[in-house]
Amino acid sequence: MDFDFRGPQSGPMETFESLVRAEFTPKNTYLNTASLGLLPARTVVALRTAVEASATGQPTDMFADVEAARACFARLVRVPDHRVAAGGSVAVYSGVVAASLPEGAEVLTAEGDFSSVVNPFHVRRDLKVRSVPLDALAEAVRPGTALVAVSAAQSADGRVADLSAIGAAAREHGARTYVDASQAAGWLDFDAGAYDYVAAVAFKWLLCPRGVTFLVVPEDLGDLSPLFAGWVAGERPWDSCYGPVAELAHSARRFDESPALFSYAGGRRSLELVEELGVDAVRVHDLALADRFRAGLRSLGHEPLPAPDSPIVSVPGLGSRQGGLSEAGIEVSDRAGNLRAAFHLYNTAADVDRLLEVLAG
Repeated sequence: MDFDFRGPQSGPMETFESLVRAEFTPKNTYLNTASLGLLPARTVVALRTAVEASATGQPTDMFADVEAARACFARLVRVPDHRVAAGGSVAVYSGVVAASLPEGAEVLTAEGDFSSVVNPFHVRRDLKVRSVPLDALAEAVRPGTALVAVSAAQSADGRVADLSAIGAAAREHGARTYVDASQAAGWLDFDAGAYDYVAAVAFKWLLCPRGVTFLVVPEDLGDLSPLFAGWVAGERPWDSCYGPVAELAHSARRFDESPALFSYAGGRRSLELVEELGVDAVRVHDLALADRFRAGLRSLGHEPLPAPDSPIVSVPGLGSRQGGLSEAGIEVSDRAGNLRAAFHLYNTAADVDRLLEVLAG
């Protein structure tokens, strides 16, 4: 693997490179992190250890892994861990946010946003859901808008929302904000504390196994009701196993789903790796590779969709090439007829050049 990287806060080049080399050994040209991130070696070891320990009747303390993962995610998105709930699905948390709204409330969304973000609001037929183009979202907030729901980075094409403008407009009109950071957490400079609610799956840019998802809530817990609260949502979970939970957790933990423990046993290690590498360093690395790909595409006569500050590059008209690229050992996505390539910390300049070479025929 040929790494071209020197990040502003990551220390020497060999530190970033050696960490990545120690954790990842892809056998193909993997450019599909926007669908699924690769698991680091440390995560695979942790998963294997947890499974084997359970098989022998001596399971590891995977609830401790949940708490460590919660704390690490909180540091990555710059909020205290008591504001973070641990679950398994953005759609579930979108549903919780949707259920908190009064009848007739207006929800403003971006056209074509990911279904897990928007569909739970449409399912509630008594809400007024209004969709506008992503770049018009901030100016579309108006008196009476109750909630603005948007992905920080769009799944289909990588466009990054102007979250600062959206947040300012929401505050001006008294609306709450709900941000899905699934395609952003792990590479984008992101402060979850600037928004009311933030959800994120961790199996993409945060490199966790499927089943790890987080929800960030306000200090006052917002208007959310813990609709699916089970025993893990109790202030003292092991005293909350039977009958109604007498006392819900005083923190965001009241919104915990019963965790997929094996996923969190591994996910803890993935999150620790991202924290070790540093989001700033990862972002510099990822965006440099995406820029290299965009430049190469233009030299081949292809114009990618505009998303200049994103590691996700979507190319109109090339989605049909996905199957052939996979046969050539290059993994990308076909999204809405577009070829979508996603560049992350384990990718190299050689990966970019290989994709360009095959596209050029």
